[in-house]
Amino acid sequence: MSDFKPGLEGVVAVETEIAEPDREGGSLRYRGIDIEELVGHYPYENVWGLLVDDDLGSKMPDPEPYEPARLTGNAPADLQAETARLAGEWKLGKLNEISDDQAREDLGRLSAQMMGIVARSAAVADGREPASDEVVGQGKTVAEKFLLRWRGEADPRHVKAIDTYWICTAEHGLNASTFTARIVASTGADCGAALSSAVGALTGPLHGGAPAYVKPMLEEVAKLGDPTRWVSEALASGKRIMGFGHRIYRAEDPRSRLLKRTARELGAPNVEVAEELEQVALEALQERSPDRVLATNVEYYSAIVLDVAEIPPPLVPAMFACSRVAGWSAHVLEQKRTGRLFRPSARYVGPSERSLTAVGA
Repeated sequence: MSDFKPGLEGVVAVETEIAEPDREGGSLRYRGIDIEELVGHYPYENVWGLLVDDDLGSKMPDPEPYEPARLTGNAPADLQAETARLAGEWKLGKLNEISDDQAREDLGRLSAQMMGIVARSAAVADGREPASDEVVGQGKTVAEKFLLRWRGEADPRHVKAIDTYWICTAEHGLNASTFTARIVASTGADCGAALSSAVGALTGPLHGGAPAYVKPMLEEVAKLGDPTRWVSEALASGKRIMGFGHRIYRAEDPRSRLLKRTARELGAPNVEVAEELEQVALEALQERSPDRVLATNVEYYSAIVLDVAEIPPPLVPAMFACSRVAGWSAHVLEQKRTGRLFRPSARYVGPSERSLTAVGA
């Protein structure tokens, strides 16, 4: 048995053709195409087609008419529950019993509907009815239609912010939620089960919720008016500075670079404070850990860009899930084609054989 690695750190579990994070070069490629070439040139729905079908001419389909059963306004929970329920509503077939083409169709239907579920849930959280299909149909892109469903209107700045964010975070290799989707897919479960389980994994703050903590942090810094002092006090008290360091990249996170540029272009309200804090934090972190590369990661400027679109922090994990439906769908298909069930080993480290009297029975 191979050496135990906590958290499976560094263990290669799959071979994939979907995305390539360049560890040393600070770039991210979707099926060989740098995301720098995608943002601003293709909308998210075409990037979904690239990841799932290896074809930028392909698109995520439009959602079919559907009314969720009961939305609570808690978008991550609503998304997980409704995605699982759709499998029953639509009578989706098991992955090991359907063709690849059918699986791709199921994933497209689910992906499109998941966007609408989040938008509807956000409207409920705001205390209003989601917009009608007629209103939503006026939108040209998925990001625009999302905002129309949620708010009944779509500010072009908000559309650009969301579309850029979704493209930058559409896929990133074998992270926790993607691995979850592949594990479930490997059992032959239906696509609804695979995607809803991925949503569940994404709701944890260690994976999907980190950007929600960045905005309050920036507000603290702005209120204090002294980034150097804030960083010094934060580090002295053992507080984590959100948005720095990444397990993959040893150079700049390319998604952070793109999102920072977008934040500047859109005149994000906190961008100047963010840049000041970024410079101070990077210097302080490098001084404390000179042997580690701690660059700004995607979470930091994701929060700034989403703030442009007036996305409330509790909605951030669901927005991340919307972006990841592309990557998850691609991985579910790739896993299906392997035909292999995930079955890792566990090393027992508990008590040796003993009698009931030893435990006071």
